[in-house]
Amino acid sequence: MAASKPVEAAVVAAAAPSSGSGMGGGGATAGPGTGGLPRWQLALAVGAPLLLGAGAMYLWSRQRRRREAGGRGDSGGLKRNSERKTPEGRASPAPGSGHPDGPGAHLEMQKWKEVAQDCTKAVELNPKYVKALFRRAKAHEKLDNKKECLEDVTAVCILEGFQNQQSMLLADKVLKLLGKEKAKEKYKNREPLMPSPQFIKSYFSSFTDDIISQPMLKGEKSDEDKDKEGEASEVKENSGYLRAKQYMEEENYDKIISECSKEIDAQGKYMAEALLLRATFYLLIGNATAAKPDLDKVISLKEANVKLRANALIKRGSMYMQQQQPLLSTQDFNMAADIDPQNADVYHHRGQLKILLDQVEEAVADFDECIRLRPESALAQAQKCFALYRQAYTGNNSSQIQAAMKGFEEVIKKFPRCAEGYALYAQALTDQQQFGKADDMYDKCIDLEPDNATTYVHKGLLQLQWKQDLDRGLELISKAIEIDNKCDFAYETMGTIEVQRGNMEKAIDMFNKAINLAKSEMEMAHLYSLCDAAHAQTEVAKKYGLKPPTL
Repeated sequence: MAASKPVEAAVVAAAAPSSGSGMGGGGATAGPGTGGLPRWQLALAVGAPLLLGAGAMYLWSRQRRRREAGGRGDSGGLKRNSERKTPEGRASPAPGSGHPDGPGAHLEMQKWKEVAQDCTKAVELNPKYVKALFRRAKAHEKLDNKKECLEDVTAVCILEGFQNQQSMLLADKVLKLLGKEKAKEKYKNREPLMPSPQFIKSYFSSFTDDIISQPMLKGEKSDEDKDKEGEASEVKENSGYLRAKQYMEEENYDKIISECSKEIDAQGKYMAEALLLRATFYLLIGNATAAKPDLDKVISLKEANVKLRANALIKRGSMYMQQQQPLLSTQDFNMAADIDPQNADVYHHRGQLKILLDQVEEAVADFDECIRLRPESALAQAQKCFALYRQAYTGNNSSQIQAAMKGFEEVIKKFPRCAEGYALYAQALTDQQQFGKADDMYDKCIDLEPDNATTYVHKGLLQLQWKQDLDRGLELISKAIEIDNKCDFAYETMGTIEVQRGNMEKAIDMFNKAINLAKSEMEMAHLYSLCDAAHAQTEVAKKYGLKPPTL
């Protein structure tokens, strides 16, 4: 739906977000009521309120995901009412622990091996001995046995009913480490994957001042040749860039990078455009390493059209944000505003960057400037409303919440064809537990954009939260996959629900499908964490007969 357009452009699509993800790319992430509970815990702690995720906006949920993947050490609203008193229950390693160098290293390792052996004897006598399981988990952590550590701490979490902060933190830590290790190896060897046509069109439509995404003019001839008949076919035939543009119009996206390369190698008249278009498709297939040199070159071409340079800065800035380099990202957006101050795209996308940085007032100012330059921008107006809503919601300001909700009503009245307005309003309504009206908003999104898979996922999640209608929810998420079999958001959400239903084999299959569609190493690491959590539950069930409650 339109919700994916600006968000992907400003933050994630520049680093090639998951195909089909959009305003709800956060999947089954926790919403405002969960205190930032990492999503693997929602998959693992099946008693937790999974369905709150339907109310979390893509921007914030992606930010939360990046923080998790980056190693944030907190678990938000987890209860602390049963923390251990014993030293082995510490969340942080004791001074001197780990893998020290020097003569004491071997002795340190030997000590932890003995601890693990002693605990194993205790667990054999009593498989539900929590203290022994947790102490063995800590020993495995010191010995760098991550898989074994995860299995033990998973058993502990289940036995404790997911009520102990120390156990949850250790599981969170190990899952992140495992996810990063696996993703690092997998991502560098992965085959590039082109997103779905719907996703690509949605991405490009988020730009209005982007030369490379505008339709071809008839013939695309140089100024001196515009009045000459018969020139168009010749120019088109000899220009790799123009052929690439033609392929774009035909939705033949797999040929675009190679045609742009021909233009660049020949140093043709459209070399700057070809560099930017090639970089954009590198980003879309998740190859930021290849995209950056092309973007750098376009930005450095002082003679190039300023719109090309500004667009390259927006995309590089978005790439930096995806890579968790906010200072570099901010610099690029600010430079784009300096060189092209009348470019509405700059303010629209920088506004979204500011939201991710929790600088809501600055974000609103950027959205206002975008609206001033482009009064018909329904997307900017809808996102401004949501920014104001989130600020009011997190500040628990009821009058501002009502003002923001009224703003949404005005946006959808003024722009009845803007799916973004309905989508973001639906998420705000869900937060306010106005489920029936939220459902109506999602229906309007589907009417406007029937081929957008993410809408069906969000509507499916809403059915679960609102009516606890599992069958209908899964039916809608399955419909999303039918519409777009590259929608990783749908596979991830389906996997998380299957974990909560106790269908681990099906869940692991869904997570693996999402992993193969991941468009960034960080995204892949997160998905591996979900998959590993499900694997750990499977092993714990086999060894100890421990299973969490299911939906």
